[in-house]
Amino acid sequence: GGEANVAVSLANYGVDASFVTKLPTHEIGQGAVNSLRKYGVDTSKIVRGGARVGIYYLEKGASQRPSKVIYDREGSSIAMADPSDFDWDAIFEGADWFHFTGITPALGENLVDICREACKAAKAKGVKISCDLNYRKKLWTKAEAREAMTKLCQYVDVCIANEEDASDVFGITAEHTDLTSGKVNHEGYRSVAKHLKDKFGCKKVGITLRE
Repeated sequence: GGEANVAVSLANYGVDASFVTKLPTHEIGQGAVNSLRKYGVDTSKIVRGGARVGIYYLEKGASQRPSKVIYDREGSSIAMADPSDFDWDAIFEGADWFHFTGITPALGENLVDICREACKAAKAKGVKISCDLNYRKKLWTKAEAREAMTKLCQYVDVCIANEEDASDVFGITAEHTDLTSGKVNHEGYRSVAKHLKDKFGCKKVGITLRE
């Protein structure tokens, strides 16, 4: 989802973009491929196999009741993928940028390994790497996220986060900011960015702030 949105956005801006995942060979899997292809995203690197496409259900909130999401991704093709499914040397041939989000490794330890293999191959080929932390508490715990993302972010050139992601995943908080009250101190976000940069050696850190 998150990575597909990035690929589609880049394609809409006229940038050559490829999407890498694993999808079943049946019509629903092909429908997902076709949906990406119609926006000009290269789908030739998508691996086919497995039984199902992961989905989630969204119940829209109303008034004081927030929206609710139920994930149904267990047993999906990508959740069951193996590191051997992806030939990263071939995938990164001619590429100059690799982007992934924290949602992908949240699907299982095998996905952490797959992302790490991808990052290693990208680094070996001089491909820049960006990661959106995108923490989802319904997919894994903070401890699991911290362990996995600490392994992965050491390869990341550009880290994208918000104050909640940085806090939930790495325990890095914006100084003099109370998320529950909505009190914002913009200088606090500079300190979060610096902590992330110092911790992982990222060249750039982008923090999204929704107001």
